[in-house]
Amino acid sequence: MPLAKKPVNGMKDILPEEMAIRDYVMNVIKETYRSFGFTPIETPCMENIGNLSNKQGGENEKLIFKVMKRGEKLDLETAQSEADVVDFGMRYDLTVPLARFYSNNANNLPSPFKALQMGNVWRADRPQRGRYRQFMQCDIDILGEPGNLAEIELILATTTTLAKLGFRGYEIRINERRILKAMAAYSGFEESAWDEVFIILDKMDKIGLTGVATELSQAGFEDTSIEKYLALFTGVQQAEDGVAYLADTLGEFLEDEVRRNLMEIMDSVNATKNDSFELVFDPTLVRGMSYYTGTIFEIAMPEFGGSCGGGGRYDKMVGNFTGKDVPACGFSIGFERIILLLLENGFTIPGQAEKKAYLIEKNYPADKLAAVIAKAQQERAEGKQILIARMNKNKKFQKEQLAKEGYEEICEFFNK
Repeated sequence: MPLAKKPVNGMKDILPEEMAIRDYVMNVIKETYRSFGFTPIETPCMENIGNLSNKQGGENEKLIFKVMKRGEKLDLETAQSEADVVDFGMRYDLTVPLARFYSNNANNLPSPFKALQMGNVWRADRPQRGRYRQFMQCDIDILGEPGNLAEIELILATTTTLAKLGFRGYEIRINERRILKAMAAYSGFEESAWDEVFIILDKMDKIGLTGVATELSQAGFEDTSIEKYLALFTGVQQAEDGVAYLADTLGEFLEDEVRRNLMEIMDSVNATKNDSFELVFDPTLVRGMSYYTGTIFEIAMPEFGGSCGGGGRYDKMVGNFTGKDVPACGFSIGFERIILLLLENGFTIPGQAEKKAYLIEKNYPADKLAAVIAKAQQERAEGKQILIARMNKNKKFQKEQLAKEGYEEICEFFNK
């Protein structure tokens, strides 16, 4: 039986044209984030299974690629549960590994610590447009900053990066987990049911207010609570200032500090942002991760029709490793979806070096070949990109392929 040529479902081979764009985008991201003071780090692709399945990752914990024990540690004959055969898992995001990294290395890191991570993560998800089982994530996080300067810097760094890549007309949607909880409490939902309510609310952009009302009713919630809850969203839509409306309506259910904090973030970003995006308060924004404790945000791009990144504050996660909470906030760009949009829009890398190809006849003598290589080395030193290759039998097809790869000039060397 022949070996499989195609990659595993949900994973993909990356051809040279896309790889060039990926490299360019990664360099733009790194360069921009460094200008905001973020420091690159790297964490392993695998984590202890207990770290990944500690009920903080929401639905992603159901998508973990688990790694079996090996050698003497693996005893299938006596295994009674999954814990007897599994010890590691492939990371499903970069946030949990970062919290472990910080817990392990805090004494050697500045405070606050501004981390930049870029790396692959794995989820046993259903593949679809812009969604893979192996994909690159690009995260920036600030640990040790309790104030909203962290949120402001994260939003500005992310949107500055997207502007450099040519994106315009998108939204940064922002909300607060404490507002979500206050709205649920005000409406009369039991605290034990809040997560279920939020899961249904998270479908608002797909099923609308009516759909949310129907699903809440089908879940067994009282009509009075549902009506009171949905009236809040209608009120925000009609209000000139949605945050102020909710603060006034929710009263004692929402601490005044929450309103003040969110308004400071929005006012500061709006006063200093570029014109490529709008910052929009959205009380329906939930974010699936249960580790979020405060501000949450998301990138909504009309070209994609969904989220192209997001993040928020997770002040309790480090404490799960150390017993002492550390304020933390992060923002992740949806790298694969950004690349997808660039490819679909025919993106070309600006300011590329001049590309020339040297095609050498098959039996070209060694002494002449050395002279050609020396010439190529000189042009490379001048900043040009020079490819040296032997001529194929089908030279016409070879030259067509080189032209597709952007080689503007093709020089042929024959033994004459």
